[in-house]
Amino acid sequence: MKIVVCVKQVPDTKGGVKFNPDGTLDRGAMLAIMNPDDKAGLEAALRLKDEYGAEVTVLTMGLPKAEEVLREAMAMGADKGILVTDRVLGGADTWATSTTLAGALRNLEYDLIITGRQAIDGDTAQVGPQISEHLDLPVISYAKDIKIEGDSVVVERQYDDRYHILKAKMPCLITALSELNEPRYMTPGGIFDAYDAEITVWGRKDLKDVDDANLGLAGSPTKIAKASDKVRKGAGEKVELDADESVAYIMGKLKEKHVI
Repeated sequence: MKIVVCVKQVPDTKGGVKFNPDGTLDRGAMLAIMNPDDKAGLEAALRLKDEYGAEVTVLTMGLPKAEEVLREAMAMGADKGILVTDRVLGGADTWATSTTLAGALRNLEYDLIITGRQAIDGDTAQVGPQISEHLDLPVISYAKDIKIEGDSVVVERQYDDRYHILKAKMPCLITALSELNEPRYMTPGGIFDAYDAEITVWGRKDLKDVDDANLGLAGSPTKIAKASDKVRKGAGEKVELDADESVAYIMGKLKEKHVI
């Protein structure tokens, strides 16, 4: 079995967020981590590797520094890492990102593609399903449990206050929730091996069956009108009342807002 996990290096929001003049994130100036949903997807792939002997390849698109998350993934147990990086790919929205990743995936053999449900820097949950459309694959999203049955995958899919059990023949794509599992830690030996390993680096020329009109900032239909690092809240309304008056005041406000 061959599994490809798509991961993203995202800003560590604890260290603050910085923007370029065009409204895109200044990723080079921020501390970065592996996206939590993607890490859960990676752990799911590694557990399938442990059980079935699967080969796990990790794919990311980003700046050259995104190599860091590939080495982290390999230190956790992934077999190969592929970085797609090129200036013409910068500033991509979900459409341009999924187009790029699909172009890279066409170079690979796979039975299963796993992505995170969504990235914490965008929260769109669009890239995984878009990749499946580009590659004409079935997709099961919001996975909270994954099992293999022969040539099919069985997924427990979160849905509101219940779950669906869905079965699809491979190859297919799954998007993982961070609640899917508890990702393992890197091992000391794994860290040494990961930093000795070679990372495959691809650029625009390595993407298959993609149009330049759908790549990078120029190929992104999403336009940013305004961006800021924090939404400032007003001071709010302050009142000084006794207990009975406070209850009446709060109840009045709740009715006014149609909460009750």
